[in-house]
Amino acid sequence: MKTRIYVATLAALPVNAVLFGIGAVTVLSVPALNEHATVLMPNVVLASVALTPPIAWVVSRRMMLRYWRRPIFRQVFSVRRS
Repeated sequence: MKTRIYVATLAALPVNAVLFGIGAVTVLSVPALNEHATVLMPNVVLASVALTPPIAWVVSRRMMLRYWRRPIFRQVFSVRRS
């Protein structure tokens, strides 16, 4: 459990950057939202900070798995020589 917390902490920074980037680009590129950017940008910051821990927790689980592909992909991409 301790290792997963460390991995989730490392994954939190890029996850937060991506969430903030998506929100900022959306607010600033849509003309109707751009008029209210002074109010919406702090909300984007708060939303990205609030959504970062659960998403980073899920991503950290994926990062710790050795083989996380679906079983069908393992069969297609495996190299078996007989």
